[in-house]
Amino acid sequence: MAKITVDENVCKGCGLCADACPKKIIKLSDSKFNKKGYPVAEMTDESSCIGCAFCATMCPDTAITVER
Repeated sequence: MAKITVDENVCKGCGLCADACPKKIIKLSDSKFNKKGYPVAEMTDESSCIGCAFCATMCPDTAITVER
């Protein structure tokens, strides 16, 4: 099982990670915002993550780390 970690201070809420996720288990939070006011990316179902790292590859700010 893989795990993603999002650096909330770097995430700018662009949503590219959510678009890239083949399992569609990443979304922008409705309630969690960083210091700049951007919604941060979060994983909705950690057990479904396959560790493909498409989310981390697509992130323009390298805010996502994937651990396998």
